Amino acid sequence: MAVTSDPLISVLLEGRYRVDAKIATGGMSTVYRGLDVRLDRPVALKVMDSRYASDSQFLTRFQREARAVARLKDPGLVAVYDQGLDSSHPFLVMELVEGGTLRELLRERGPMPPHAAAAVLRPVLGGLATAHHAGLVHRDVKPENVLISDDGEVKLVDFGLVRAVAEAGITSTSVILGTAAYLSPEQVSSGAADARSDVYAVGILAYELLTGTTPFTGDNPLTVAYQRMDNDVPLPSTVISGVPRQFDEFIAKATARTTVDRFADAEEMAEDLDAISQELALPKFRVPAPSHSAQHAAATAFHSRPTEDYRAALPVPPPAPQGVKNPTRALIRDPQDWQPAEADDESLDIPAQFAGIDIGEFVWERQRARRSLVFWMLIVLLLTAGVAAAGWTLGTNLGGLL
Repeated sequence: MAVTSDPLISVLLEGRYRVDAKIATGGMSTVYRGLDVRLDRPVALKVMDSRYASDSQFLTRFQREARAVARLKDPGLVAVYDQGLDSSHPFLVMELVEGGTLRELLRERGPMPPHAAAAVLRPVLGGLATAHHAGLVHRDVKPENVLISDDGEVKLVDFGLVRAVAEAGITSTSVILGTAAYLSPEQVSSGAADARSDVYAVGILAYELLTGTTPFTGDNPLTVAYQRMDNDVPLPSTVISGVPRQFDEFIAKATARTTVDRFADAEEMAEDLDAISQELALPKFRVPAPSHSAQHAAATAFHSRPTEDYRAALPVPPPAPQGVKNPTRALIRDPQDWQPAEADDESLDIPAQFAGIDIGEFVWERQRARRSLVFWMLIVLLLTAGVAAAGWTLGTNLGGLL
């Protein structure tokens, strides 16, 4: 029988937060699925590496950043509920987003067409705009830090952690290397970052959404990081066909090497994206969660293992089904095959002959057919009742005459 090697599993942090299953591990921390036993609420627990526990400067900055992020309220941000220190484990308690990461979605489906990319970027920019208004900078925007729920919500996570580590003077090589593809030129040259640094990272993210790859490559992450000092990000239309000119210009401005040539902040960038969406008449799109994610695997592992915990875990939605019931759930490699999804009914079985039309139109047609069927059934019932009543009346009158 397999035995977990993670000593934190089933531990109750600060007597309140039970660690249930590991979701992901990074250079600074490990994320777990957990349960707030006081409120009986599932949560995400980001437990920092134990090497940070003895650094008082880090702990002070960690607490300060957690308080600042907890005040941010936006649908595009993962909510921070609490922070604490249990033994040698500094940790954050956050909203649990049932679904997966944008990185996992890109691995499953490949590059996105403009309407799907815009659907991802809007909430990311909305969350960043809220933070920028509050004077906060993310510093680590990348697909791993964008979560997608099973309900199609897109949320940005991990505000403040990079700053807390960097300002404490204990930045590890893994932290730098993990973000090399998305660092702005000023972050590479001096470590400085402001709202325009986040804008640059979102520009790289937009490029990756449209092309399926990041713009710079190299033998190692440091080489990748330094390439942006002397090279502009190429236009995505030169890498993959079908990218509109407006998105080329959008990404070029976001990733300008000189900060004054970029969007001033996420709000200005979001306004430009909205203008592009209107000009191109981009359809609405609900971003699907990845079908096979670490989050789903953690939920499945937790609920399949025996437990003697004194409290039962809350029920968790099962992983996404393997069968495709909606075109937006298919594992698609061709970006032209991402279909706008305006229907809310995930149980629809779309016939093959309707695969190329708008789903919302198909739903409306089917609903109209159902209403027509109900109408004629009512007519038949009324006619039947009328004939029966006439027969009963005639029979009664004849009986009276006899």
